[in-house]
Parts: sequence; structure tokens; C-alpha cells
Amino acid sequence: MEKSLGEIAVYLNAKLEGDPEITIRNINGIDEAEEGDLTFIANSKYRNKLEKTKASAVLVSSGISSKRKNLLIVDDPYIALARVLSLMYPATVELKNISKEAFIAESARIETGVTIYPGVYIGDNACIKKDAVIYPGVFVGPYAVIGEGTVLYPNVSVYRGCIIGNRVVLHAGVVVGSDGFGFANPGAENVKVPQVGYVQIDDECEIGANTTVDRGTLGKTWIKRGAKIDNLVQIAHNVVIGENSVIVAQVGISGSSKIGTGVLVGGQAGLVGHITVGDHAMIAAKSGIHKDVAPGDVVAGYGQMPHREWLRMQATLPKISEMRKNLLSIAKRTTELEKEIEEIHKGYKG
Repeated sequence: MEKSLGEIAVYLNAKLEGDPEITIRNINGIDEAEEGDLTFIANSKYRNKLEKTKASAVLVSSGISSKRKNLLIVDDPYIALARVLSLMYPATVELKNISKEAFIAESARIETGVTIYPGVYIGDNACIKKDAVIYPGVFVGPYAVIGEGTVLYPNVSVYRGCIIGNRVVLHAGVVVGSDGFGFANPGAENVKVPQVGYVQIDDECEIGANTTVDRGTLGKTWIKRGAKIDNLVQIAHNVVIGENSVIVAQVGISGSSKIGTGVLVGGQAGLVGHITVGDHAMIAAKSGIHKDVAPGDVVAGYGQMPHREWLRMQATLPKISEMRKNLLSIAKRTTELEKEIEEIHKGYKG
């Protein structure tokens, strides 16, 4: 799709410095951009590339100027980039067709405008609401609900009774509603505790490929509105993830933990069960979280500690060998001084 720079400026409500008639054909990174491309600077470390890029125009924040480049000045270039990407690369319109090669139980309810590809299984009494898109290999279990405009990419599994909200995106291989890891007398009898709860995923959530969300043992595992979860994340039974929280790849959250609103959890972090992470807290990558995190706190490390303390500790680690050497030298010198002082005292007494 082609747009004039002036059209894009109006769409973004951006201040335009330059030629509004310039034609933009693509959006590209600042190093790869060519004539006809729009690029962006969202990080100050790339400002020195402004005059070097071949792009025809650049999205920038206020305070950046150029005599040579066409600029679109916005409050947040990264948010503006997201909006203009949607404009220039609109989503593919599905055919709104139900394949005869899909299995759909007679008791299932399929609303208007739904797209169901070959190889899909829709179980008894399941409900697929209008404009949902179900790609090949998807399993929707009995009594499950798939909301309006929701997209289930290939090989997603939604187990019995789980509820997926409106405009949710589940990427390939996501499993919703698998049994929680519940065994009585573990390591001895390993008696399985039946997992009779369900999963509820609210509107506007997006879950990355091969992430698993276990059903509640009793009650529900609940992912609230607008939460974004990356690939390869494990969410255990009865976990609650608050609105607009972001969980990065390879995180593991143990059973019954509660994640607040707007929480950021870095990649490969692990959280033990039955803890609470307060609203707008931040957990650094590879952290081991073994106790509650207060609202707004930024924590890091294994186990966790205040982030600044963790940074000081990390800065100290490479120096430990030299510090040990110095401490041993000081200890040796202290011992020698103590002996000298003792000899002096003996001389006074003599």
C-alpha cells in the first residue's frame, strides 16, 4: 500500500516537517531503509543515524530536527510505528467460510461470519461467536466458548469448558485448559488430584506460540483483559494475571500466584506458588521470585532483591577474586601488627 507523507501525518496526528507529497511505500529499520521507506527513532542511541539513513521520512519525538530529512514528530515514535504499520499492512481478510472438512458437533453453536478451516474439531455444546477465525488443526473442546473476532492459529487446543473472550489471539500450539500439575503425596504415591476448574481469558489478550495455561484445580485460572503473554510461557492452575500485564518468553508461574495490573515479568523468570505481585511491579529477566512483591517495586536476582542492590552485587562479582586477595593481605598484615604491638607491650612491662 502507498500513502503520501501528508496522509500519514494526518492519520497519526503528527507534526510534519518536510514535503507532504513524498510517497511512502514501505516501513523499514533505520539501517535497511531505502528511498520510499518510512523509518523511526524510538531510542536515543540511534539519533546519530538520522542524517545517514536513506529513508524518505523518519518518525521522531519532539526535540529532534533535521535540515535534510522529512520528519513526522509524535509524542511516542514506537506507538506511532504500531499505528502506521496497521495502516500500511492491513490484516488479511478471511473468507468467512466453514470447511466441510472440519468436524463440528451437531450441538455446537456457530455464529455468523465465522471462518473454520479444514481439520478443525469443534466439540459438543461449544460456542464459536461471530467473526472468529479457527485455523487448521485447532481443537475446541465441549462447552468451550470462543469470543467474537478471536483468532486461533494452527494447532491451538482449548479444552472443555474454557472461556476465550473477544478479539483474543492465540498463536500456534497454545494449550488452554490442560490439567494443573496436582498430585497428592508427591514423590511417593503421586495420587492425581482431579482438575475440575477451567480457564478464562478476557478480551484483547494475546498469547504467544506454545504457551500453556493450566485449568484451575477448583475455580478458574484467569488472564484478565489486555494481558500479553509471549511464547513458551507456563501458567499453572488458579494463577491470576492482571489487566495489561506483560509476561515475556520462558517465564514459569506456579499455582495460585496472583499477578497484579500492569506488571512486567522479564524472560526466564520463575515465580513460586501462592505469592502476590503488586500492581505495576517489574521483575527482571532470570529472577527467582520466592515471596510477595509490593506494588511498584522493581526486583531482580535469585532470590529476588531490590533491583539497585542486585545491580551493585552484579558489578561486584567480577572483583571478588581481587577483593579476596586484598582481604587476605589485610588479615595477614593485621596479624603481624598485633604481634608487633604485643611485643611492644611486653617490652614496657619488662
